[in-house]
Amino acid sequence: MSDFETIAWTVDADGIATLTLNRPDRLNSFTVTMARELEHAFRHEALDDDVRAVVVTGSGRAFCAGMDLSAEGNVFGLDESLLPTPEHFWEHYADEPLHDGVRDTGGRVTLAIHDLPKPVIAAVNGPAIGIGTTMTLAMDVRLASTTARFGLVFGKLGIVPEAASTWFLPRIVGLAQALEWMYAAPVLTADEALAGRLVRSVHEAEDLLPAAYELARSFVVGKSPVALALTRKLLYRNVGVEHPLQAHLADSLGMYYTSIGDGREGVAAFLEKRAPHFNGRASDLPRITPEQ
Repeated sequence: MSDFETIAWTVDADGIATLTLNRPDRLNSFTVTMARELEHAFRHEALDDDVRAVVVTGSGRAFCAGMDLSAEGNVFGLDESLLPTPEHFWEHYADEPLHDGVRDTGGRVTLAIHDLPKPVIAAVNGPAIGIGTTMTLAMDVRLASTTARFGLVFGKLGIVPEAASTWFLPRIVGLAQALEWMYAAPVLTADEALAGRLVRSVHEAEDLLPAAYELARSFVVGKSPVALALTRKLLYRNVGVEHPLQAHLADSLGMYYTSIGDGREGVAAFLEKRAPHFNGRASDLPRITPEQ
């Protein structure tokens, strides 16, 4: 899928990709088509080894105004005739008609972001309502413009939080803050989001993307793609394991295989006081956990 309808995709010389939500006439509101294109971009274009990191932003004055509620039928793109039981859905969620007819489209996007073995940065340039906020929770870092607004408005619409946000949000801001925001359904200013630890920093509009690109380059320039990918995997995995032994075992294999891979070049470059030339690829990672 090289021609997108609702997003734009570019990559610069440093391997920093910019994914732009591109429906400015509708404040980049989320549609089923946008969901499919985002999922495709993170599962295909972003996996290219020439891509080192992804910055996500919005076209025009909004980041994403939430789900486009003007669609006919079920506005979330779901098949209201299926009525699956939990048992049937858990067993067959990857099969049709459940995959397209029941699975939350936003969740399929955030799972694709979570699975990407590269840094992802949100540059929230304006209102980010509903899925506009929750899609960013799967990204590693969120930067906000002074005009950004974050809306966790699900209770006002009579629906539950989507996009696996009940997994991501408590890990970012803590359980008590997540519960308060989900209950109250606020629209947060950029400063309120910063105070609640939802965003890393707040910038004037003209400084937002330069700050995001500077941060992305600090992540990837002169760094091993393999080490970054495994570090991302280890952090997300190990934050939820029951005992540090499980982290130790995964860390040990990660250390073992990187030490005989890009680690050799990294140590040599350090001793020779030169820039490293890493050859490892994020698309070719060693297995360090049984589930990998």
